[in-house]
Amino acid sequence: MSGSLADIRTPARFDFGKNWRSFIEIVDEARIRSARDSLAEALHVSTLSGQTFLDVGCGSGLFSLAACQLGARVRSFDYDPESVLAATELRRRFAVDSDWLIEQGSILDPQFVASLGRFDVVYSWGVLHHTGELWRAMDATARLVAPGGLLYVSIYNDQGHMSERWRRVKWRYNTSGELMRAMLIAGSAAYLYRYLPLHALRRATLRSKHATASVSRARGMSRKHDLIDWVGGYPFEVAKPDEVFTFVHRLGFELRYLKTSGGGLGCNEYVFKAAP
Repeated sequence: MSGSLADIRTPARFDFGKNWRSFIEIVDEARIRSARDSLAEALHVSTLSGQTFLDVGCGSGLFSLAACQLGARVRSFDYDPESVLAATELRRRFAVDSDWLIEQGSILDPQFVASLGRFDVVYSWGVLHHTGELWRAMDATARLVAPGGLLYVSIYNDQGHMSERWRRVKWRYNTSGELMRAMLIAGSAAYLYRYLPLHALRRATLRSKHATASVSRARGMSRKHDLIDWVGGYPFEVAKPDEVFTFVHRLGFELRYLKTSGGGLGCNEYVFKAAP
């Protein structure tokens, strides 16, 4: 299988939680609605009423919140304590009376995972490839799905040599000072957004200077925070769609939904259904 085997505890690990703490300052009802709609679309549901939902690596907690608003009973966890704080703050602001449990834990911790039980929907978007042990994390996540339940994951697309170049950029970002980090962010922005119309790029640059006006993206996300996450996100592993399909299929799942990155940068999204 593709990918590095960097440990989740590596000194070069990106400060994911810090980025999420910044992101939640711009979360509003419009972003929540966008997240909720994208979750419902991928799962092909209009409601999660009566369902249990596990968010593996909840990050900001935005999609746990979306699942709450769709009617699910939600349990969320993240390895990063700052992410746990971010999700807790979102719950306080938007879902204070909801059935939503948030805790710190790692998908690579067998004792913690064994304590979770099984869920109707297990969700992990853009997380497992940052653990340093993608396939072990994928196996543990899939085994948390109840019979007949759904597994919704997204994994960085394997671009071969290009992915290896990005891995080196991420390593450099996390082992450098502030000046080099700023240069890597600026250079990566120029590369990633080179096909945007000039006026759109200027608008994005201006808005990125103001936390309250960050550019809105699909799923309720933010171009500014996604860029920082992309450049800094380490550990970093990738996989081809056929590798993910083969691995999960062997665990007794069938593919129900697939949205690829078109062979380029970004994540491929998968929804699998467990055997009854």
